[in-house]
Amino acid sequence: MKKEETGEVKVRVGIERLWGALVNDLSSLLPVLIPNLVTEGEMLQGDGGLGTVYHFKFGPGVPNMRYQKEEVVELDESVHRIGLQVIEGGRLGLGFTYYKNSFQLTATGDSETRVDATVDYETELQETNVPAGESVKSGIAFIQELETFLLNQQPSNHSL
Repeated sequence: MKKEETGEVKVRVGIERLWGALVNDLSSLLPVLIPNLVTEGEMLQGDGGLGTVYHFKFGPGVPNMRYQKEEVVELDESVHRIGLQVIEGGRLGLGFTYYKNSFQLTATGDSETRVDATVDYETELQETNVPAGESVKSGIAFIQELETFLLNQQPSNHSL
């Protein structure tokens, strides 16, 4: 059964800085931002662009899942859109046959960005053990943690 969840959040970080962190630093940021959920992140192939594959090891805050591999299957810098599809592990071991997180960034001011989050998924089962809306809430919570992190960092020539 195919489903989609959507959500939106505004953050007080400029679009280019937020985009740079999402595209260039995802594997190193997740363990810093949500260490109870992600203990390690590694870029297995690619450079953050289309086709990049990440490997994330989960911590005690993620029951029933030890790791997850995700591939960047959608990347459009001109409109600041990125989509990551789970290709191994994670929710695929819990009855999901397809699972993809997408983030669309839109500048709403010099130092404010609206992030539209979408989770698309398919399951073999009528119901999963994930309550409705929880998947997209996780993506929004990650963006909010990223906002806090970036607001506490000094801007530099690097993506962070």
